[in-house]
Amino acid sequence: MRILEPGDTEFVVGELVDKYVFEEVNEKIIAQNGKPAQAEPVLVGITKASLGTESFISAASFQETTRVLTDAAVSGKVDYLRGLKENVIVGLLIPAGTGLKVYRSTNIEVEQPEIVPEEVEGQIKKVEGQAAS
Repeated sequence: MRILEPGDTEFVVGELVDKYVFEEVNEKIIAQNGKPAQAEPVLVGITKASLGTESFISAASFQETTRVLTDAAVSGKVDYLRGLKENVIVGLLIPAGTGLKVYRSTNIEVEQPEIVPEEVEGQIKKVEGQAAS
C-alpha cells in the first residue's frame, strides 16, 4: 500500500507499507478515535516483494543474500518462521495442509546459551589483539 494521507499514524506520504501492517495500524488508530491513514494498493515486482517480506530468511533466499543476512544480524532481527518458504529452508513442518493442526499445537523449546561475562571479555580482548596485529 502506498500512503496517500498519513492521518494520525506514523506513516509518511509515499511510504510503501505491507497491507496487513497498514490495516493493523489503522485499526489501532480508529480504536483510539484517531484519524486513519489513506492508501492505495501498489503492484510491485517480484524482487521488491521478496526483499520486503517480514521474514529475512525468505528474503535472503531470493536475492542479495549477504546484505539481507548482514542487516538482519546487525539489527538483531528475529525470524518467527510464519511462512512456508522459511519453514522449508530450515527443515521444519510447514504451516499448511494436513500439517497445519500439528503445526499450531507444536511447542518448540529453545535453549538459550548461558553467557559468562568473563568469557565474553576474554573473546573480545582476543579479537582486539588480532585486529591490532
